[in-house]
Amino acid sequence: MQRWSRFNILSLVFGFAFLYLPIVLLVIFSFNESKLVTVWSGFSIKWYVQLFQNQGLIDAAWVTFRVALLSATCATVLGTLAALAITRYTRFRGRMLFSGMIYAPLVMPEVITGLSLLLLFVAIGFDRGFWTLTLAHITFTMCFVAVVVQSRLMSFDRSIEEAAMDLGATPVTTFMKITLPVIAPAVFSGWVLALTLSLDDLVISSFTSGPGATTLPMKIYSQVRLGVTPEINAVCTILIGIVAFGVLIASIVSRRAEAQRVKDERAAFGH
Repeated sequence: MQRWSRFNILSLVFGFAFLYLPIVLLVIFSFNESKLVTVWSGFSIKWYVQLFQNQGLIDAAWVTFRVALLSATCATVLGTLAALAITRYTRFRGRMLFSGMIYAPLVMPEVITGLSLLLLFVAIGFDRGFWTLTLAHITFTMCFVAVVVQSRLMSFDRSIEEAAMDLGATPVTTFMKITLPVIAPAVFSGWVLALTLSLDDLVISSFTSGPGATTLPMKIYSQVRLGVTPEINAVCTILIGIVAFGVLIASIVSRRAEAQRVKDERAAFGH
């Protein structure tokens, strides 16, 4: 076993400090009593109280969570079906084009994606608002779900599906009772990833939102340009907590589902 050198330890420490120390400071100063975000003057939760009295931030948060939940759910369904099509049906006309269109948002700059969606909505006469924002988020999060689910389907033992169909199960029944329970941890992980990306998006939302559909990242960005306030630290701390809790729950659910799957397989084969 290779021993850790002092250089490796220092690199790891500085790397984590560079990534997470600003987040830790943001959380700490969200409890600062002073209005100056760089001067600590005592512990207080008054900025959280004022945050829940800020109707503009509350409305933006409500829009953000509605868009995130709806877009993540739709993206999970579409991304799972896309991954299933790419993995199971390897020979159909236009497969390469279909795969390229699915994965294009992964490598395409968000500015280009947002501008192209804006031009599309203008061309077809859609008024920018909640639904254009939701469609845009579905478009760019679906590819992430497809990648996560496809990676699980690639290692899936198809003999289980074949055995179920040999026993008389229809393809739909086989998918619902055999395939879906096995890939459920990957599907759930894809949903959490899509939800997180939707909550965090700023660039695409700026192009596709309209009156009455301002998201929380857009609201925060517009206020930060005039100066960081303790309320911004408070709302960012709440978002960090929500995302961290979601990742923790996803990890626990995935681990338990994988352990249950291994247990069921051992029971089925008599081990």
